[in-house]
Amino acid sequence: MLKTTSSVINASQIATPITLPGDVTLSTGNLIIGTAGKGIDFSATSSGSGTMTSELLADYEEGTWTPSDGSGAGLSLTVAAATYVRIGKMVYASFGVTYPATVSASNARVAGLPFTSQNSAVSIHPVSISFTTASGLFSGTVDNNAATFFLVASGGVVFSNTNLSGAILRGTAIYEVA
Repeated sequence: MLKTTSSVINASQIATPITLPGDVTLSTGNLIIGTAGKGIDFSATSSGSGTMTSELLADYEEGTWTPSDGSGAGLSLTVAAATYVRIGKMVYASFGVTYPATVSASNARVAGLPFTSQNSAVSIHPVSISFTTASGLFSGTVDNNAATFFLVASGGVVFSNTNLSGAILRGTAIYEVA
């Protein structure tokens, strides 16, 4: 038996798919999506001015991840915190790491993002970062089809590990997954 805000529905009245009159309230428990690729369908809402490709929210997840050196220099980053939230195809991965004192001149790259980014030549995957010891303007970009990001100074110069020697990095990578 199902109870809605406007009536009680007996098992003999239930057909597939189920259409219920009125709102549905779950007083205990969760609404569980039991099939991969299914979710909450928002197709009854109006589209924006762009070209809509999907109105299905099929994924939500939150957790922790482990940032690591992705430069190949074998550096040990000290991780203060690293969490993420995935909503649909968008990932918001926050982090706080300290670089070791280093003399490696290889390009600085952080690995270990919780999901591999979308592989697209037109995708832009920004990283918002604050430094405590490096100076100048900087940003970052998540690599295409990867779980890594690199850091870029003003003028497009890629940071090397020596630029980050002893630096504390705090930031958020926002990127799209396939």
